[in-house]
Amino acid sequence: MSWMHTLGLRWPILQAPMAGAQGVELAVAIAEAGGLGALPAAMLGPEALDAALHDYRARTSRPLNVNAFCHALPAADPDALERWQATLAPYYAEYGLEVPAPPAGPGRRPFDDTACDVLEAHRPAVVSFHFGLPAPALLARVKAWGARVLSSATTVEEARWLEAHGADAIIAQGLEAGGHRGHFLDDDLTTQMGTLALLPQVVEAVDVPVIAAGGIAGPRSVTAARALGAAAVQVGTAFLGCPESTIGALHRQALTSGEARHTALTNLYSGRPARGIVTRLMRELGPMSESAPPFPLATAAVAPLRAAAEDAGCRDFSPLWAGQDTSGCRAIPAAEQLRWLAGQAGL
Repeated sequence: MSWMHTLGLRWPILQAPMAGAQGVELAVAIAEAGGLGALPAAMLGPEALDAALHDYRARTSRPLNVNAFCHALPAADPDALERWQATLAPYYAEYGLEVPAPPAGPGRRPFDDTACDVLEAHRPAVVSFHFGLPAPALLARVKAWGARVLSSATTVEEARWLEAHGADAIIAQGLEAGGHRGHFLDDDLTTQMGTLALLPQVVEAVDVPVIAAGGIAGPRSVTAARALGAAAVQVGTAFLGCPESTIGALHRQALTSGEARHTALTNLYSGRPARGIVTRLMRELGPMSESAPPFPLATAAVAPLRAAAEDAGCRDFSPLWAGQDTSGCRAIPAAEQLRWLAGQAGL
């Protein structure tokens, strides 16, 4: 029996962790309906993470996946931040905004001993990572309480690396996926493949279970991924329209109204390639800009523009993360959406 069966999941469907777009409520809804719920920890400090885990356990005894980032913190470069603010200066002037002060810190910290201390107190059944894996000592701590470790691979080489360094399962993240790319061995975006090309190659290359992610927006894509050897699928965008997600009204309208057909990879909102609905900022600066400072430093300078525009009912400067296929986004409860994905796929 595989470790995924030992979790007691009714369906081989994982909810993608989506930092900034969900909290405990979505994770609980998915878990109670028979999938694996996820809690994104990338934007949570230790106290907030501890509170979220207490909240989750107060609502359900079902297993949980806690997700963390493993990015390297960028070196301080005031000149790069000034160049980025200068690029955005015309937009500040348009909204009558003052140029914001440089960020005091990176905003999102990678998984470290402090975060591990919090998780160790709660012992989640699954811990997943984006942008590689943490240092061996941290990974050993996670495995010591019996957690299963997942991590995202965007190439066959990354999948082999993750297996060799201790991952219990590989999330094969196709180019269609919304949000941040999980690449960590190479920044060359020409190495990135779609899910249907990447998935069977990863299944062939590794001996651990492979989870398909990217473009899994409806029952047919679930069936296709399973036919190509996926032990499970990970779904994100299709849950964003559910009332349990925490996205704003403008983002929700774009997804559920059928408007969101054009997405692109952009580094404008965080400094690292991530897929979202094309916005004015992406059109006018180009979705990928050399002016953007490295992840996660780009975010702070865009934040005032986002707030001002959203107050005016405009999404020109909002990071509207979404995968290439938004057709499955529906304004229905997450449990119902999960049952539709699983039932119509014949799981």
